[in-house]
Amino acid sequence: MSVYITSTGHYLPGDPVDNERIEAVLGLVNGKPSRLKRRILQSNGIRQRHYAIDADHNTTISNSEMAARAGQACLDQGYLGKSRLDMLSVATSQGDLVLPGFGSMVQAQLGVSGVELHSSHGICSSSMMALKAAYTGLKAGEHANALVVASELASRLFKASRYEAVAEEVDFNAEFLRWMLSDGAGALLLENVPRQRCFRIDWIRGFSHADAYPVCMSVGQAAAAGEARSWQDFPTYAEAEAAGALLIRQDVRLLDNIVKLGVDGLLRLIDEGRVEVDRVDHVLCHYSSHYFRGRIFDMLTQAGAAIPEAKWYTNLYTRGNTGCASLFIMLDEFRRTRPYRAGDTLLCMVPESGRFNNVYMQLTVVEE
Repeated sequence: MSVYITSTGHYLPGDPVDNERIEAVLGLVNGKPSRLKRRILQSNGIRQRHYAIDADHNTTISNSEMAARAGQACLDQGYLGKSRLDMLSVATSQGDLVLPGFGSMVQAQLGVSGVELHSSHGICSSSMMALKAAYTGLKAGEHANALVVASELASRLFKASRYEAVAEEVDFNAEFLRWMLSDGAGALLLENVPRQRCFRIDWIRGFSHADAYPVCMSVGQAAAAGEARSWQDFPTYAEAEAAGALLIRQDVRLLDNIVKLGVDGLLRLIDEGRVEVDRVDHVLCHYSSHYFRGRIFDMLTQAGAAIPEAKWYTNLYTRGNTGCASLFIMLDEFRRTRPYRAGDTLLCMVPESGRFNNVYMQLTVVEE
């Protein structure tokens, strides 16, 4: 049973925010401009992004509503009405609520009934896990179609007031992601029949390294060195916030592992015969920063597995790093704006720094 991506869609909230306007939206911490912002922006190369909060820090649209709009945009471009959906598979890093599952909230926003529901929780690779769940459901013959949606609303974590509530001075690891992440949602429609020109999913494969590496990106862990307490272990939420346990953090000392492990995973797929680099026509890789792009090329070249740079596509610089939604937004824009033809092979890669989970997918362009 073959599975096809027959439609795509995305949603980005508000107008694009350029690098000069970021602090006008997110706010000055204790009234002072960031000393790190320019350095981090120069490294990541992002020129503009979208936020679902305004300059007064009001949320303009919920995460579940962004996801629903992306899902509806996907359906509007496709060949299937909401009433015919068999499965809804949804991913996010943080939903609007702790409970219930994010998928339930998105289903309600979309207004679909009678579907099998799946919620995938994680960081960047959670979208690929949601996609794999839907893909295997169709491969097994359980369903004829599935809508897969990934959405992120990170900006609520980056309000100046979040940092001002911390008792100690905010460290680099806590500020780093403030200038990296932004908001958006993407969606893919899967069917067991092709529709005009579409993408056949050849395989999806992930490699997790959580057993071998410590946490690199997190929300909910106390900031003190050696502190292992969850935010839920504090007597009150206020004490957890003062300890910095509610800030999103990136242990930048561990970040270089993401390139090595991502390349190692690709080399493993080459050894298994899943990937033939000479036959790859397009590469869509969710690298979170321009800093990693050159390092990926260098390592692949050293390993004798180089894929020419002209074959790589990204919209990181104009759409921002939208976490788990990034690849879906990228694939939607690729499908609508880039030249490709039947028989082309797309290699998609999503490395995740949470505790280092890397997921790969190969697509082939087919004509109905």
